Amino acid sequence: MRRHLTDRPVTWVAMAGFMGTGKSRIGWELSRRLQLTFIDTDRVIERVACMRISEIFELYGESTFRDYETEIVRRVLRLDEVVVSTGGGTVVREENRRLLRSRGPVVVLEASPETVYRRTRRHKRPLIETGDPLGRIRALMEQRRPAYDDVASIKVQSDGRESTEVVEEIVEQLREWHEAHG
Repeated sequence: MRRHLTDRPVTWVAMAGFMGTGKSRIGWELSRRLQLTFIDTDRVIERVACMRISEIFELYGESTFRDYETEIVRRVLRLDEVVVSTGGGTVVREENRRLLRSRGPVVVLEASPETVYRRTRRHKRPLIETGDPLGRIRALMEQRRPAYDDVASIKVQSDGRESTEVVEEIVEQLREWHEAHG
């Protein structure tokens, strides 16, 4: 079904949240729903650096990776008609939160630590490669909560929900955000 562009409450939106909350999947589906281009900042970093994120962490450390993130955030602000999915730690830097908020609404996806673990356990995630990944997820989520709260224009729970349901809730909340900020 082809939707009219008037059914599009915004033409720029960022997705944020902890790893495994659904930013890439929900972001991609949201971009299709709103007829916008989808950009995953982690994939852009991998293309620019010509290596996987885990390799960047291993070879250059987290600080260098975060520098890449900030540069990509600056660049996506210049784009129009996009849904931007950020990495789980992007908003830890105050500068990134300020930049994202200055451009448009930021949707923060939330999920329980157990859901995050279930969704990420088969993937190499440098920050949770420990003897107690669930404990590490809980600690990191708690540590990052203030940053997610600070950047969020909208918060949506992704636990135990179909992605289409989550997308429709986001679209509805984006309409409300647009009416209040448009």
